[in-house]
Amino acid sequence: MQTLGFSQKEIAAVTEEELANLAERLEQDDYSSPFEALRDWHLLRAIAFQREDLAAPYLYLLDIEAYDEA
Repeated sequence: MQTLGFSQKEIAAVTEEELANLAERLEQDDYSSPFEALRDWHLLRAIAFQREDLAAPYLYLLDIEAYDEA
């Protein structure tokens, strides 16, 4: 079974150009399977947590809303 884990080393190696390409794929939403889209979404999410400055222009693609669980 493969998990969607990304190492800190992998995230640290992501360039601005690679992130822009990732964001473009997510915006176009033209994937051959939903699993490809999910992988890209999780990668962007991991980048946002570890390199917020790099991911800031693309946070809208994560569609994360603040909510109160109480």
